[in-house]
Amino acid sequence: MRSAFILFPFLFCTLVLYGQNTIQTDSITVLPEVLLLEEQKVKQTEGIIPSQIIGAKVFDNFSPVDAVSAINQIPGVYILSGALNTNRITIRGIGARTLFGTDKLRLYYDDIPVTDGSGFSSIEAFDLENFSQVEVVKGPKATTFGTNLGGAILLTTRENLGTGTQFSNSTTLGSYSLFKNNLNFSHRDEFTSVNLNYEHLETDGYRENNRFERDGLLLRMSRSLNEKNEIGLLLSYIDYTAQIPSSLGITAFMEDPTQAAFIWGASKGFEDNRYTLLGLNFTHRFSADFRNTTSIFYSYLDHYEVRPFGILDEYTNGFGLRTHFRGRTRLLDRKTTYSFGAELYRDEFTWQEYENDYQENNGEGSLQGDIFADNKEFRSQINAFGTLNFELVERLNLQLGLNINHTQYDYRDRFNSGDANRSADRNFRTIALPSLNLDYKFSDYQSVYANISRGFSNPTLEETLTPDGVINPDIEQEKGVNYELGSRLFLFDGRLNLLLTVYQMNVSNLLVAERVGDDQFVGRNAGKTRHRGLEAALNYLWELGPDWQLMPFLNYTYSDHQFVDFVDGDEVFSGNPLTGVPRHRLNSGLQLQYGSSFFWNTTHQYVGSIPLTDANSLSSDAFHLFGTKWRYERKVSTRLGLGLSLGINNLFNVRYAQSVLINTNAFGGAEPRYYYPGNDRNVYGSLRLKYTL
Repeated sequence: MRSAFILFPFLFCTLVLYGQNTIQTDSITVLPEVLLLEEQKVKQTEGIIPSQIIGAKVFDNFSPVDAVSAINQIPGVYILSGALNTNRITIRGIGARTLFGTDKLRLYYDDIPVTDGSGFSSIEAFDLENFSQVEVVKGPKATTFGTNLGGAILLTTRENLGTGTQFSNSTTLGSYSLFKNNLNFSHRDEFTSVNLNYEHLETDGYRENNRFERDGLLLRMSRSLNEKNEIGLLLSYIDYTAQIPSSLGITAFMEDPTQAAFIWGASKGFEDNRYTLLGLNFTHRFSADFRNTTSIFYSYLDHYEVRPFGILDEYTNGFGLRTHFRGRTRLLDRKTTYSFGAELYRDEFTWQEYENDYQENNGEGSLQGDIFADNKEFRSQINAFGTLNFELVERLNLQLGLNINHTQYDYRDRFNSGDANRSADRNFRTIALPSLNLDYKFSDYQSVYANISRGFSNPTLEETLTPDGVINPDIEQEKGVNYELGSRLFLFDGRLNLLLTVYQMNVSNLLVAERVGDDQFVGRNAGKTRHRGLEAALNYLWELGPDWQLMPFLNYTYSDHQFVDFVDGDEVFSGNPLTGVPRHRLNSGLQLQYGSSFFWNTTHQYVGSIPLTDANSLSSDAFHLFGTKWRYERKVSTRLGLGLSLGINNLFNVRYAQSVLINTNAFGGAEPRYYYPGNDRNVYGSLRLKYTL
């Protein structure tokens, strides 16, 4: 890691040398959208907080069912994907120790929080083709969006940018009986914007017991009432069913990665989800320099999951309010912007568990038996936030931020209602989370920044319970402090785009999930970790001739993450690399473009070995993946547009683990199951039609 910090002074000198270069303003608009930075897209984050954005053209370089590969282009962000319905997002190593799902970050959809009350987020509930952009804030810098240790991911709906009415339809066919169709209607005029999408997706999957089927409806509307007032509506409904092949041991993974784990195949495990999100927002402009947006929202998740060790039947009702004031003024005769607001979220989580008598069902799969658990939990969070962005001197800006969080759980065991110890409140102490950011601009296109910020992560319900199902009052929130230095450069008349960041985050009260049974985990605060890293993103625009452009890019992540203080019983893991995090990751590629009609994109991904145990006694194998896609677009007439594409994933048919579990234990003499196999070589093709009235 020392070499990474040596690079930073070198970069600083480079900035000075190029700081006087003059770049034409509109040259930025022709940079390749291989990995777009915040200067080129509409940011939801305010002020000078650095974030990275990938847009619709980046998504167009991948399969429309492969949001994972598109988002993995961002340095520092890594999604481990066991299946379309099994994703774990990690940012700078935060979240890598979570066994299933995504936590320790905040997910927003059109400025509405879609992270549940226990901190879990499900990006797989949304259709890639409906996004116009995904913005990622790494670490707890964005006080407006929750200051979670992992950061925040902001999803934005794709809308018709011009006026008029459009119909479009995209159909994709591919390997594993893939069929996907996305139908869109959009309209925009002086006062009204309407965007309506319907999606259907089905695929048998690469493995046994791996079928996935999803239907989704999305409605996004806004209406300008007058010059000062605007209302908006967001309605999203998702219904999907996914079979679960689960993870494999090393022997099964090497012999036949297409097989499902034996007990999951025998029980024909699956999950069935119906998810509704409804949001209403109102924007009022008090003046040209001051406005407020207030949203109210409701979500409902009905989740039914058949597992060999029990059948889970649960539903969650969530509701909340978010209000956000933004303004600009002059303070001490300096440009100043500010924002403040609050977010209130509460959900009710109810779940029952039943015996699975699949072994008595004559090979027909799962059979629901007697109930053995009945629980209810009320979860609430309050976030108050404020930011102040102030120009200290010419070209030097200061941003101050503060987030105040209060979290409370109210857990009720209704199956063992006679035992008072099994129902309890957990009221975490109110925590203040400040952030300080400095940004110096050598010019409009070369800058350096420094950030210090504090963040936290809440334990999940399971982590707050003892093995006997009793609330553990000693579990604390994880807390951390992030230190970050970075630079953003546009060089050689805007053709070269370079982002370089180094950081260190110190995390205390590390939450460790300990498996005590087939489906039983408990949590404890086990020590401290240190997350150091370097992130680099580079892309270049090479004009080969009239209408021909070649755009190479390279995104690199170096992760030096380790346990600083971690003792588990008699074992000392202090000094070991952090479990579940590859030390090196590299995404690179080339895009060849002819005019605005022909695109050929080839990508390469390298993922280094990942420690699978805290003792570092076992690691996954490193792997290289290549993919390629051809895309052709043209206007057939003044009203009709046509798009054709063909892609190949895993071009060289590599066997690899697309996701892994850590610290797994074997039960009943079986081999511990660490590996989720990635897909073999597969192809897909799409036809897109767009008609403008």
